[in-house]
Amino acid sequence: MKLQVKILGIRTVNELENYWNQNDYITLLDKMNLPDADKLKPEELKDMLYMAITDFEPEEAAEIILTYKLGERLTAGQIQNIANDMMEEKVAEQYADPSFHYDLFNINQLLYKAFKGKFPNTEASVIRMEISDTEGKAVEVDKEILTKALAQSLTERSIIQRLYEDQVTGKTTFDDAGKIIWKFEKMENNQYEMLTSRYWIEKQDIEQIEYEADIVFFEETEG
Repeated sequence: MKLQVKILGIRTVNELENYWNQNDYITLLDKMNLPDADKLKPEELKDMLYMAITDFEPEEAAEIILTYKLGERLTAGQIQNIANDMMEEKVAEQYADPSFHYDLFNINQLLYKAFKGKFPNTEASVIRMEISDTEGKAVEVDKEILTKALAQSLTERSIIQRLYEDQVTGKTTFDDAGKIIWKFEKMENNQYEMLTSRYWIEKQDIEQIEYEADIVFFEETEG
């Protein structure tokens, strides 16, 4: 599959809208011994949560929030280890399983803001691309296609190229593609906006702005 690709822009953010909602704030306040938060005005909830978080030691607060968000996917021991590591390490970038990076980023940033910088600051990249076939027509894409198309704009020094060379070139399966790109949205005029960690892609990694990408998928050989 050959695609025409154009990188339209990349920006860095340290907070994502719509990850946390009012119900999250109310539930977390209850878990932090502040019941009846549902009686507060919506605009007061976040500030109240920041205050509640800082009533705990940083590791304790991290453990409460991690358990709330990831308690069904991680064991108590794993959560405790992450909570202990979060103040010193960018766990949202370094955790071994990248499928957790999106949640860990948002949890980290909530703690970072509440504790006014006691946790490491992590950042995300919002990338806008225009993608079409070689005749300029719209194509159906998924996270694997988007990641492979984007990878061909990156320098050889980029983390994706260094860690996933065989995957982006179709020599093996690329199961982690769905973990590298957290979210994507189709816009107008064959444009897509993607969200990923700055750990995976930042502005200085991009070497080509407009190019033809050759998307190759892995095919198992019989025998």
